Amino acid sequence: MGAQWKAKHKDLAANAKGRLFGKLAKDIMIAARHGADPAANARLRLVVEQARKVSMPKDTLDRAIKKGAGLTGESVHFEHVIYEGFAPHRVPVMVECLTDNVNRAASDMRVLFRKGQLGTSGSVSWDFDHVGLIEAEPAAQGADAEVAAIEAGAQDFEPGDEEGTTLFLTNPTDLDLVSRALPAQGFSVLSATLGYRPKNPIDPGSLSPEQLDEVEVFLAALDANEDVQNVFAGLGG
Repeated sequence: MGAQWKAKHKDLAANAKGRLFGKLAKDIMIAARHGADPAANARLRLVVEQARKVSMPKDTLDRAIKKGAGLTGESVHFEHVIYEGFAPHRVPVMVECLTDNVNRAASDMRVLFRKGQLGTSGSVSWDFDHVGLIEAEPAAQGADAEVAAIEAGAQDFEPGDEEGTTLFLTNPTDLDLVSRALPAQGFSVLSATLGYRPKNPIDPGSLSPEQLDEVEVFLAALDANEDVQNVFAGLGG
């Protein structure tokens, strides 16, 4: 949960696919501003690969690329905004938004953070590192995560949220380089994105089941907002 909060309850996850496609479409449109060819646009290539991994319909993917690249005649304008604050029980949270209406996003964040505490710029970000996050799974028998991390140039690695996956951490500028190198080390890349990693994550065991549930409900409400792209919570794994 420390890398990027994900819905863990089945009832929450069941509604997540449509939202995931919407979030990926935004990422694709933003990346496609720098060119519609994934082979010549590293950022677009990473997002397109992620979209294919989760079975985004090809028509949806192609439409997002063309729209972002300005090939449809439609105007696309999203602003990137970061909100910082605390979930219930002082769990630090960073919320990454891509919005076409900054005033709406700000108003929504004020409402959503009523059960926590909305902070000012820098109030929480000092306790997070900005890193590349690559989720990958073994594609070859005997693939060794430690060897792969060293050979591919990752800073570190750790077991991922899903069974059998590994989370490779990189410098932000090395994200594409490492993601391209991992397949040769026996790992299939599931997702590759920039994000935030807590420096001092809170141990979930320090919270009661009721308190942890309050935090989960709070994070789920943030994630469900139409302008929210990613939610990073300062909780340990």
